[in-house]
Amino acid sequence: MKIVLQRVKEARVDVDGRTVGRIGRGVCLLVGVEKGDTESDAELLAKKTVELRIFPDAEGKMNLSLSAVGGEVLAVSQFTLAASVRKGRRPSFDGAEEPRRAAELFDHLVGAVEALGVTVETGAFQALMDVHIVNDGPVTFILESGRTPGPRAEG
Repeated sequence: MKIVLQRVKEARVDVDGRTVGRIGRGVCLLVGVEKGDTESDAELLAKKTVELRIFPDAEGKMNLSLSAVGGEVLAVSQFTLAASVRKGRRPSFDGAEEPRRAAELFDHLVGAVEALGVTVETGAFQALMDVHIVNDGPVTFILESGRTPGPRAEG
């Protein structure tokens, strides 16, 4: 599972000109579910999202978590994060989980964040969405559950 996490001042998702999710201060999660991902991956990344200290304290240092500042989450499914662009010029989506299972794991991630006491809004799974993000900083991190190469989230 891969997540692009952006600290935001506000964010919203529109589908067909209608807003389906909106938050104020918090984080926007662009979530890619890959083949082989599990509920444990979703729970690990939910915990990391809520506890990652990326908000400024009184001295301006990144020292406060999402839960500490009372922030919200806008979670948006983005299967293109599971793409490979290693060969050629056309992305390969072979690594993306099939839609039914991806939706289950996305929903599990959302539920795990909510279980940690954070309000979550979402986009619309498999819809064409307009995602409006006011990135705060900008502050952006890539979280991975650990199955794939690159930085890994640890409890």
